[in-house]
Amino acid sequence: MIPRMKKTTFEQRRELERLDPEALARHQLDKLNALLAKVLPQNRFYHDKLPELRLPVESMEQLADLPFTFKDELAGAAHDDLTANLTYAIADYVRFHRTSGTRGRPMIVLDTRDDWQWWIDTWQFVLDAAELDVGDRGLFAFSYGPFIGFWSAHDAATARGLLAIPGGGLNTLARLELAKACSVTAIFCTPSYALRMCEVAAENQIDPATLAVRKVIVAGEPGGSVPAVRERIEAAWNARVIDHAGASEVGPWGYSDAEGRGLHVVESEFIAEFLSVETGGPAGEQELSELVLTSLGRPGCPVIRYRTGDLVRPTWNAPGDNRFVLLEGGVLGRADDMMVIRGVNIFPSSVEQILRSFPEIVEYRMIAQRAGEMDSLAVEIEDRLENPERVAKELRLRLTLKVDVQCVPLGSLPRFEGKGKRFVDERNT
Repeated sequence: MIPRMKKTTFEQRRELERLDPEALARHQLDKLNALLAKVLPQNRFYHDKLPELRLPVESMEQLADLPFTFKDELAGAAHDDLTANLTYAIADYVRFHRTSGTRGRPMIVLDTRDDWQWWIDTWQFVLDAAELDVGDRGLFAFSYGPFIGFWSAHDAATARGLLAIPGGGLNTLARLELAKACSVTAIFCTPSYALRMCEVAAENQIDPATLAVRKVIVAGEPGGSVPAVRERIEAAWNARVIDHAGASEVGPWGYSDAEGRGLHVVESEFIAEFLSVETGGPAGEQELSELVLTSLGRPGCPVIRYRTGDLVRPTWNAPGDNRFVLLEGGVLGRADDMMVIRGVNIFPSSVEQILRSFPEIVEYRMIAQRAGEMDSLAVEIEDRLENPERVAKELRLRLTLKVDVQCVPLGSLPRFEGKGKRFVDERNT
């Protein structure tokens, strides 16, 4: 196995964040070449995909000449739903996880013992951002199924010395009572579920703000970096929200910046590239672009120039000591979720930002449809005021387009423990 970088301390992670661009590029190229030296002879997927590649890779420009990797490739060439890019024999893997299946068939992703340690080590950037340490108590409000994020968060927390309290198998009220009984200081969940817990708390005369919780670490949806969603969670829990981004096939690649402006990419463990949505070439500062990632510490299941489908706006010159690229607003949406309605680019997260600014809206659902060549958007809301006109007016003002808004009965829309599915895309049905 490739020798891993020794477990980093808090101070070493800060040093990595402060590397100047030239030093960071050298660090990334060293790790990339070490990875490729191990992967290419044994990994059939990348051996066939990169037959002309000669090592060492000497520059980022040379990396940019390599072909992209797409999720459909990993799933389409797989057997028994296993991801196609496995380097070793199955007996060398110790962790089994599966993608959520929200976009296509679920795909099985495996990790070796060393790969899993890389997950845990990289997750420490998230826990640094949350300022959690020995003595904190984390409640993991997840089902503990095969989705990777729940397990990586749990194992990273225990490695750091937190008391990790699993919430699998419990309903929402039981999790709230457990948080109270155990004086939990941190909740790990999706943004949707953080709000759902507040809804159930109100139904049972529990005030989340009176609990010991001071941090809510969220992932799985853009909500943690959507200001209105973040502010609603923070107000309800009287706690700070820390966003995190990752993917089963990629790794834990993003964490909140100190000012809550968005997500930093963990560039010591990933090479990030940005493809302009408008031109398809390299994106400029704050240009709308698709995030492309190369993982540097996971030889058992590597991805090289992986098209994530996540749309972001990169900033390389953000104020502060952290020089890792900042994605302002976090993940803005998915490339295949973007709607063009009468010439206006609309993302579900943009609509959510507006809807969550109305405290009387309990839950919502967006429905995208297509008539001919035109996209249209309708929104259903559970509104305590039963006044959809004011919401439609605000959407029209902020988005500069007309959106059909209708009220539905309170409690009639779905609630979510994992990733919220509030965006229904009927454009291709």
